[in-house]
Amino acid sequence: MSRNSYITEQDVENMALDSLEKIGYRIYKSDSYTRPNNLIDAMRNSDYNNVFLAGKLEYALRKINPGYELDIYKEAVRQFERLADNPDMMIDNHRLHQLIIGGAKVKTLDKGEPRTITLYPIDFNKVDNNEFIATNQFTVRQNEKERRPDVTLFVNGLPLVTFEFKDSANENVGIQQAFSQLQTYKSEISNYMEYNEILVISDGINARAGSLTAGMDRFMRWRAPKNIQEEPGTLQLEILIKYMLNPKDLLNIIENFVIFETNADQTVKILTAYHQYYMVNKALKSAEHTLNDPDDKRIGVVWHTTGSGKSLSMVFFSGMAARKLGNPTILVINDRNDLDDQLFGTFASAHEYLQQDPSHAETSEDVREYMSRNSGGIVFSTIQKFSPNFDNGEEEMPVLTKRSNLIVMADEAHRTQYGMAAKLSENGIRYGFAKYLRDALPNASFVGFTGTPIDKEDKSTTAVFGNYIDVYDITQAVNDNATVRIYYESHVFPLKLKESAKEKYQQLIEEAGLDDDPSLPENERRNRKYTQLEALAGARPRLESIAKHFVHHFESRQAEQFGKSMVVEMSRKNAVKLYNEIIKIRPDWGNDDLHKGKMKIIMTSNASDGPEMSRHHTSKADRLVLQKRMKDNDDELQIVIVVDMWLTGFDVPAMNTMYIDKPMKGHNLIQAIARVNRVFKNKDSGLIVDYIGIAEALKTALNHYSKDDQDQVGINIHEALSLLKEKYQIITEDCLFGIDYSGFNSDNKSVRIKTVTKIANELLADSEEKQRNFYDNVTQIQKIFALVSTQEEAQDFAPEIAFFKAVKVFIAKLKANPGGDEGTQAIDDSEVN
Repeated sequence: MSRNSYITEQDVENMALDSLEKIGYRIYKSDSYTRPNNLIDAMRNSDYNNVFLAGKLEYALRKINPGYELDIYKEAVRQFERLADNPDMMIDNHRLHQLIIGGAKVKTLDKGEPRTITLYPIDFNKVDNNEFIATNQFTVRQNEKERRPDVTLFVNGLPLVTFEFKDSANENVGIQQAFSQLQTYKSEISNYMEYNEILVISDGINARAGSLTAGMDRFMRWRAPKNIQEEPGTLQLEILIKYMLNPKDLLNIIENFVIFETNADQTVKILTAYHQYYMVNKALKSAEHTLNDPDDKRIGVVWHTTGSGKSLSMVFFSGMAARKLGNPTILVINDRNDLDDQLFGTFASAHEYLQQDPSHAETSEDVREYMSRNSGGIVFSTIQKFSPNFDNGEEEMPVLTKRSNLIVMADEAHRTQYGMAAKLSENGIRYGFAKYLRDALPNASFVGFTGTPIDKEDKSTTAVFGNYIDVYDITQAVNDNATVRIYYESHVFPLKLKESAKEKYQQLIEEAGLDDDPSLPENERRNRKYTQLEALAGARPRLESIAKHFVHHFESRQAEQFGKSMVVEMSRKNAVKLYNEIIKIRPDWGNDDLHKGKMKIIMTSNASDGPEMSRHHTSKADRLVLQKRMKDNDDELQIVIVVDMWLTGFDVPAMNTMYIDKPMKGHNLIQAIARVNRVFKNKDSGLIVDYIGIAEALKTALNHYSKDDQDQVGINIHEALSLLKEKYQIITEDCLFGIDYSGFNSDNKSVRIKTVTKIANELLADSEEKQRNFYDNVTQIQKIFALVSTQEEAQDFAPEIAFFKAVKVFIAKLKANPGGDEGTQAIDDSEVN
């Protein structure tokens, strides 16, 4: 089907059914778009309150689990029927998934003794042992409400996939409206939606898939595997159906790539993205080979760019490895305690999916005890715990186990501490932790995960872990809307030095840094140049200037777009100094109560700290509270000042700005700035504000990336200004060509309102294409302005952009109520001020 053809909603529906038939679904097509297929109706006795096909389910239960009395099967079916007893749709949906994966447990008596029989509704091992049905206009009734989802996919009678389509030919309706329709279904026919595993939305051109709890920003496109080249012009919906919903992959996704996370507040359902799905299956195949290879124990390296769900990919891999590879022990290795804690938390929240609780090795003795077990278990440890006990006279790392059913999974595998090289210290020769790890676990298999590419000169990472299994780079993540672009804004605050000292100061910035070995105490990691620079950068006049700029910049950003911010300082001392300067300007931002305040410092304690430093100490439990507050968009906490913590592994989608006043390089810099690349509502990009001078370091760090990737990170803010001017020109010289809107700038509010009304009606009288062009360009200029609003030059455009926005909103109101009186359409003061 050509992309340029006139595509109606019915055309999209028919195309979906045709595509489903090609991959093995039995199609029950309705003859009318106002009622369901007669045969499907007959399967549920024409009772629209019945949302699954009970007869089909019972037949599948008997086929997959033969040999029981009829009453046993009837009771299993009743367990699926009883889902509707709970008013909470997500509790029911969670229970459905448990029944699908774990089977229906039916209690009975066997020769007078109680017995529990497990009946599985789906045969995940034999795809052909299941029945796959697709139908359109499946009518559902609940509380007198009647709805007809466009297409429903049944697996053994259970309605596990729902499609909602919109007309691609209608420019006023699109994929967002399809998503909104699904939200209506969740409230009006929850009895049907609680049986859902995958939701699909499409307008014939775009197609996305998501879970019941996913927001629009988490509905993702599905692509073909990298080794398959689809014909040009193949529609996204066709690809999604072919590679996600074909019976084999659909069952694999339902069984192995759906996670429920439940806390006191809500249940969240997580569905894999395509890059996670393909990677895990490839990694599993490589691991299966490596576990049986006595010579090469390298599974490989996974590079999935930071922010694209790497931690979740590790969970999926661990869960599948435990179930499919004979329950090996999985040792998850990290190099820092805070990262170890964060990743452990991700795994702990997925304990149901993993079918076990992960264990945390707190000491080297714990590691040795866990490794002495025969099989199974997911164990977390920092790599530093794998070293000889030199204090007890150990010169070599002892063998902890010779088992081969052991997978070592290393996070951020590019780091130098995973190396094998020897170093000469005052205590003798010491080796990289990777050697000690190998010595301790000689038959283990190794897989590495990284959010940044391996350096071209780095031979140790591939020596330990092997070659790339899968790559999901920055460009692909941005194209998929899995992450957003990162812009760079320079506001360097050097000290007021003599000309002769400026060059030395810049050299300090370029050369200062911390030793890469995090096993050393912080005071040993700091080199002399770093300490010098810390003192220079912490001078009061400089931090006063930074504080003034930060407050203005932060508040200007907030006025245009909600977001949270992180400030990165060189040291705990400088972090406290900057905090104090900011509080002088905005006293109400601070609060000593852990649960209150707009701004906090994330720092550990030191015995030598005085009272001023001590009031900002945070324990591990305190930091968990602050993490939760930062992730809560309704919490007043919007700013954190950090030194080393939270620069990797910390995920706050609403974080859109990072202010850097600390020299960083290489992987550490890329990992840090990626805190602002998460997808969030109305967030088009992240922003890095440079106070210290990291431009050259950023350029160097990106040398290991492709040209396309470099174009997505560290984009100069002036490029965004140029784009703002370009969009402004399109709006004024194309969309509003020949239209006089000079009244927008009047001091009289009535004149401004009349101008909005006049221009909106003139656009409505024009073509749909011109209206869409205006709407799209105004939407884009709003997002760009939110990014550049702190630039003085951008403020010249602010009044007109506000006017464009008011016209856009007014047009939307008129279209929403086309029969209403123009004069009844209210315009808020904020829309014309």
